[in-house]
Amino acid sequence: MHQGKYIFSQIVEFVTQYEFNKCVERYNGNNRIRNLSCRDQFLALVFGQLTNLRSLRGIVLCLNAHSDILYHLGFKSDRFTLSTMARANENRDWRIYQDLAKLLIDRARKLYINDNDFKLELDGAVYALDSTIIELCLSTFKWAYFELGKSAVKIHTQLDLRGNIPSYFYITEAKKHDINFLDILEFEAGAIYVMDRGYLDFERLWKIRQAESFFLVRAKDSLSFERIYTNKVDRSTGLRCDQIIRLKNFYSKKHYPEKLRRIKFYLVDE
Repeated sequence: MHQGKYIFSQIVEFVTQYEFNKCVERYNGNNRIRNLSCRDQFLALVFGQLTNLRSLRGIVLCLNAHSDILYHLGFKSDRFTLSTMARANENRDWRIYQDLAKLLIDRARKLYINDNDFKLELDGAVYALDSTIIELCLSTFKWAYFELGKSAVKIHTQLDLRGNIPSYFYITEAKKHDINFLDILEFEAGAIYVMDRGYLDFERLWKIRQAESFFLVRAKDSLSFERIYTNKVDRSTGLRCDQIIRLKNFYSKKHYPEKLRRIKFYLVDE
């Protein structure tokens, strides 16, 4: 256990100076920087997140109020200004933090490789795909106009269910349909992808099958299919039907020529 160190400085030690500097040097992040290094900018934002501060002004005021201990928290700067922080957030290369996020995600996923909390015994990884809309201030983010006088962006996420860690995420304008997320994903052989009906597109689902991956998606009520045969089910488990089907619609059948398995399931109260 660390002795004589603040909790904040112990937390930021998980992001080593060496690894962070590699991300910064890759994009010349500290080039022509005099007052606020990328490391101090990052630590200030982490400080704001951990202390639930809602604005840059709040972060700056709080850090300056504790200027006598900033060095012990890991900062090199002993004074922060709002204008400097705002310019840094606006002008620093965002790819620095993208690479850092990928590094931390890879490290976290390795910790859950042998996680026994996941109840299903499966050989491959299991991913859940979903998206969420984050509202923004229209006066500040006019480029992200959504609807009804609001601005927003959409975050598409691939969540690794072993540990519930995002393994990949992608930010787009809020009007971007969820289905487009499948166009940029690299599917992992043997993995299972769980989606809602917003991702139902047989041309894209066929690409998942060609990658030797599996998918689980909710069907639409308008799905046109023909039943080939029916498997026996144990209704006490919540299963209502287990069928092998083939698509009937001309374009659906063209895009996905193989058979599919159709299951009806109702959650049984314990």
